[in-house]
Amino acid sequence: MTTRRIPRAPLASAKILNGGHELSVHDLKRQDDSFTLHYTIAPPLPNAGDATPVLLSLEAMDDNGNAYFDRGGAYGAAGDGTHTPGSISAQPALAPKAGEIRVRLTFLRNGEEHPCHLMLLTSATKP
Repeated sequence: MTTRRIPRAPLASAKILNGGHELSVHDLKRQDDSFTLHYTIAPPLPNAGDATPVLLSLEAMDDNGNAYFDRGGAYGAAGDGTHTPGSISAQPALAPKAGEIRVRLTFLRNGEEHPCHLMLLTSATKP
């Protein structure tokens, strides 16, 4: 008997790049000095060899007023060509008592900024 993995619903999703793509954030991972968002974009972003690459930056603020700044990330085409998986990190580490984080992802394509605003719940619990 084989088990079939049922995909989880994304933590957040939004139309991006003038509505031509959909961003889905699937995971928020905490590290000791940072946190990382794992996402997919569909349809896939163009390959850097075929078109001008799309650059991505992150800024965020939690519900306690703490600010977080881009630490870098990476993305690439999925093997089946249906989407672009990627990750982007920010510093410092999420505050232990942060219950939610407001994220601004800015996509830069052909010299034009395309901002995307998301709100993500963290695993912290409020007293």
